[in-house]
Amino acid sequence: MGWMSRFLAAVTFLAIGVIFSPETFGSKSDGQHTPKLITFLKLAHLLCFSTAWGAALWVTFIGGIIMFKNLPRHQFGNLQSKMFPAYFSMVGVCCAVSVVSFGYLHPWKTSSTSEKYQLGFLLAAFAFNLTNLFVFTPMTIELMKQRHKVEKEVNIGEEVGGTKNQEVAKASPKLASMNKKFGMIHGLSSLANIMSFGSLAMHSWYLAGKIDL
Repeated sequence: MGWMSRFLAAVTFLAIGVIFSPETFGSKSDGQHTPKLITFLKLAHLLCFSTAWGAALWVTFIGGIIMFKNLPRHQFGNLQSKMFPAYFSMVGVCCAVSVVSFGYLHPWKTSSTSEKYQLGFLLAAFAFNLTNLFVFTPMTIELMKQRHKVEKEVNIGEEVGGTKNQEVAKASPKLASMNKKFGMIHGLSSLANIMSFGSLAMHSWYLAGKIDL
Protein backbone atom coordinates (compact mmCIF):
# COMPACT_ATOMS: atom_id res chain seq x y z
CA MET A 1 0.00 0.00 0.00
CA GLY A 2 1.52 3.31 -1.13
CA TRP A 3 1.72 6.54 0.87
CA MET A 4 -1.22 8.14 -0.96
CA SER A 5 -3.39 5.06 -0.44
CA ARG A 6 -2.67 5.12 3.29
CA PHE A 7 -3.45 8.83 3.49
CA LEU A 8 -6.75 8.38 1.67
CA ALA A 9 -7.64 5.47 3.95
CA ALA A 10 -7.03 7.66 7.02
CA VAL A 11 -9.16 10.48 5.59
CA THR A 12 -11.92 7.98 4.79
CA PHE A 13 -12.01 6.71 8.37
CA LEU A 14 -12.19 10.30 9.66
CA ALA A 15 -15.11 10.97 7.33
CA ILE A 16 -16.88 7.85 8.57
CA GLY A 17 -16.30 9.04 12.12
CA VAL A 18 -18.09 12.30 11.30
CA ILE A 19 -21.02 10.40 9.78
CA PHE A 20 -21.46 8.31 12.91
CA SER A 21 -21.11 11.31 15.22
CA PRO A 22 -22.91 14.21 13.49
CA GLU A 23 -24.00 15.76 16.80
CA THR A 24 -20.43 16.87 17.37
CA PHE A 25 -20.77 19.51 14.67
CA GLY A 26 -24.13 20.63 15.99
CA SER A 27 -22.91 21.55 19.47
CA LYS A 28 -23.48 25.03 20.80
CA SER A 29 -20.88 27.75 20.48
CA ASP A 30 -19.13 29.00 23.60
CA GLY A 31 -19.36 32.59 22.34
CA GLN A 32 -15.69 32.78 21.33
CA HIS A 33 -15.22 30.05 18.73
CA THR A 34 -17.54 28.45 16.22
CA PRO A 35 -18.54 24.82 16.93
CA LYS A 36 -16.77 23.53 13.83
CA LEU A 37 -13.55 25.37 14.72
CA ILE A 38 -13.67 23.98 18.27
CA THR A 39 -14.15 20.45 16.95
CA PHE A 40 -11.38 20.85 14.38
CA LEU A 41 -8.92 22.15 17.00
CA LYS A 42 -9.82 19.38 19.44
CA LEU A 43 -9.43 16.78 16.69
CA ALA A 44 -6.08 18.23 15.61
CA HIS A 45 -4.88 18.24 19.20
CA LEU A 46 -6.04 14.70 19.91
CA LEU A 47 -4.71 13.17 16.70
CA CYS A 48 -1.34 14.93 16.89
CA PHE A 49 -0.88 14.19 20.59
CA SER A 50 -1.81 10.51 20.17
CA THR A 51 0.51 10.21 17.15
CA ALA A 52 3.42 11.74 19.08
CA TRP A 53 2.69 9.62 22.15
CA GLY A 54 2.32 6.38 20.19
CA ALA A 55 5.44 6.99 18.11
CA ALA A 56 7.49 7.84 21.20
CA LEU A 57 6.26 4.74 23.01
CA TRP A 58 7.06 2.44 20.10
CA VAL A 59 10.47 3.88 19.19
CA THR A 60 11.69 4.30 22.76
CA PHE A 61 10.60 1.03 24.32
CA ILE A 62 9.78 -1.47 21.57
CA GLY A 63 10.97 -0.91 17.99
CA GLY A 64 14.52 0.20 18.73
CA ILE A 65 15.16 -2.65 21.18
CA ILE A 66 13.84 -5.28 18.76
CA MET A 67 16.03 -3.94 15.94
CA PHE A 68 19.14 -3.77 18.15
CA LYS A 69 18.70 -7.40 19.22
CA ASN A 70 18.13 -8.73 15.70
CA LEU A 71 20.12 -6.62 13.22
CA PRO A 72 23.89 -6.48 12.60
CA ARG A 73 25.12 -3.46 14.55
CA HIS A 74 26.29 -1.35 11.60
CA GLN A 75 23.08 -2.10 9.72
CA PHE A 76 21.11 -1.14 12.82
CA GLY A 77 23.05 2.12 13.19
CA ASN A 78 22.60 3.08 9.53
CA LEU A 79 18.88 2.39 9.77
CA GLN A 80 18.58 4.50 12.93
CA SER A 81 20.45 7.36 11.25
CA LYS A 82 17.69 7.49 8.62
CA MET A 83 14.80 6.84 10.98
CA PHE A 84 15.53 9.20 13.87
CA PRO A 85 15.53 12.49 11.90
CA ALA A 86 12.13 11.50 10.48
CA TYR A 87 10.92 10.40 13.92
CA PHE A 88 11.94 13.62 15.68
CA SER A 89 10.58 15.72 12.81
CA MET A 90 7.20 14.00 12.93
CA VAL A 91 6.91 14.15 16.73
CA GLY A 92 8.09 17.77 16.69
CA VAL A 93 5.41 18.76 14.17
CA CYS A 94 2.76 16.88 16.15
CA CYS A 95 3.83 18.63 19.37
CA ALA A 96 3.75 22.00 17.61
CA VAL A 97 0.18 21.41 16.39
CA SER A 98 -0.83 20.25 19.88
CA VAL A 99 0.68 23.38 21.44
CA VAL A 100 -1.07 25.70 18.99
CA SER A 101 -4.47 24.02 19.21
CA PHE A 102 -4.38 23.64 23.01
CA GLY A 103 -3.13 27.20 23.45
CA TYR A 104 -5.83 28.58 21.17
CA LEU A 105 -8.57 26.73 23.04
CA HIS A 106 -7.14 27.73 26.43
CA PRO A 107 -5.94 31.35 26.25
CA TRP A 108 -3.25 32.04 28.86
CA LYS A 109 -5.10 34.88 30.60
CA THR A 110 -8.25 32.84 31.21
CA SER A 111 -6.64 29.42 31.69
CA SER A 112 -6.62 27.58 34.99
CA THR A 113 -3.34 26.67 36.68
CA SER A 114 -3.75 23.07 35.50
CA GLU A 115 -4.21 24.17 31.88
CA LYS A 116 -1.11 26.36 32.08
CA TYR A 117 0.88 23.39 33.34
CA GLN A 118 -0.40 21.29 30.45
CA LEU A 119 0.67 23.88 27.92
CA GLY A 120 4.06 23.84 29.62
CA PHE A 121 4.32 20.06 29.27
CA LEU A 122 3.48 20.26 25.55
CA LEU A 123 6.02 23.04 25.04
CA ALA A 124 8.64 20.99 26.88
CA ALA A 125 7.99 17.97 24.65
CA PHE A 126 8.30 20.23 21.60
CA ALA A 127 11.56 21.77 22.86
CA PHE A 128 13.15 18.42 23.70
CA ASN A 129 12.31 17.10 20.23
CA LEU A 130 13.76 20.17 18.52
CA THR A 131 16.92 19.79 20.60
CA ASN A 132 17.22 16.19 19.48
CA LEU A 133 16.45 16.98 15.86
CA PHE A 134 18.88 19.88 15.43
CA VAL A 135 21.59 19.21 18.04
CA PHE A 136 21.98 15.71 19.42
CA THR A 137 20.87 13.60 16.43
CA PRO A 138 23.28 15.20 13.89
CA MET A 139 26.13 14.84 16.41
CA THR A 140 25.19 11.23 17.17
CA ILE A 141 25.03 10.30 13.48
CA GLU A 142 28.41 11.91 12.77
CA LEU A 143 30.06 10.15 15.72
CA MET A 144 28.43 6.86 14.67
CA LYS A 145 29.90 7.14 11.18
CA GLN A 146 33.35 7.86 12.64
CA ARG A 147 33.07 4.89 14.97
CA HIS A 148 31.96 2.63 12.12
CA LYS A 149 35.17 3.51 10.26
CA VAL A 150 37.28 2.63 13.30
CA GLU A 151 35.39 -0.64 13.80
CA LYS A 152 35.80 -1.66 10.17
CA GLU A 153 39.56 -1.30 10.60
CA VAL A 154 39.43 -4.07 13.22
CA ASN A 155 36.79 -6.13 11.35
CA ILE A 156 33.86 -5.75 13.71
CA GLY A 157 30.39 -4.27 13.33
CA GLU A 158 28.59 -6.98 11.40
CA GLU A 159 27.70 -8.92 14.53
CA VAL A 160 24.46 -8.54 16.48
CA GLY A 161 24.82 -6.74 19.82
CA GLY A 162 27.71 -4.76 21.26
CA THR A 163 29.78 -7.45 22.99
CA LYS A 164 32.56 -7.58 20.37
CA ASN A 165 32.95 -3.81 20.42
CA GLN A 166 33.47 -3.86 24.19
CA GLU A 167 36.04 -6.65 23.95
CA VAL A 168 38.08 -4.98 21.20
CA ALA A 169 37.86 -1.56 22.91
CA LYS A 170 39.83 -2.96 25.87
CA ALA A 171 42.87 -3.25 23.61
CA SER A 172 42.12 -0.27 21.33
CA PRO A 173 42.43 3.21 22.89
CA LYS A 174 41.13 4.76 19.67
CA LEU A 175 37.93 2.72 19.74
CA ALA A 176 37.55 3.22 23.50
CA SER A 177 37.76 6.99 22.99
CA MET A 178 35.16 6.85 20.21
CA ASN A 179 32.88 4.77 22.42
CA LYS A 180 33.14 7.32 25.21
CA LYS A 181 32.26 10.25 22.95
CA PHE A 182 29.43 8.39 21.26
CA GLY A 183 28.05 7.16 24.59
CA MET A 184 27.97 10.69 26.01
CA ILE A 185 26.13 12.28 23.09
CA HIS A 186 23.83 9.30 22.59
CA GLY A 187 23.04 9.40 26.31
CA LEU A 188 22.04 13.08 26.10
CA SER A 189 19.88 12.31 23.08
CA SER A 190 18.19 9.45 24.93
CA LEU A 191 17.64 11.66 27.97
CA ALA A 192 16.00 14.36 25.84
CA ASN A 193 13.79 11.72 24.24
CA ILE A 194 12.75 10.34 27.64
CA MET A 195 12.00 13.86 28.92
CA SER A 196 9.82 14.47 25.87
CA PHE A 197 8.04 11.15 26.43
CA GLY A 198 7.55 12.02 30.10
CA SER A 199 6.06 15.39 29.23
CA LEU A 200 3.59 13.72 26.87
CA ALA A 201 2.79 11.18 29.59
CA MET A 202 1.87 14.04 31.95
CA HIS A 203 -0.51 15.41 29.35
CA SER A 204 -2.07 11.99 28.74
CA TRP A 205 -3.11 11.88 32.41
CA TYR A 206 -4.78 15.28 32.00
CA LEU A 207 -6.66 14.16 28.88
CA ALA A 208 -7.79 10.95 30.57
CA GLY A 209 -9.47 13.07 33.25
CA LYS A 210 -11.42 14.92 30.55
CA ILE A 211 -12.93 11.83 28.95
CA ASP A 212 -16.54 11.15 29.86
CA LEU A 213 -17.29 7.59 28.80
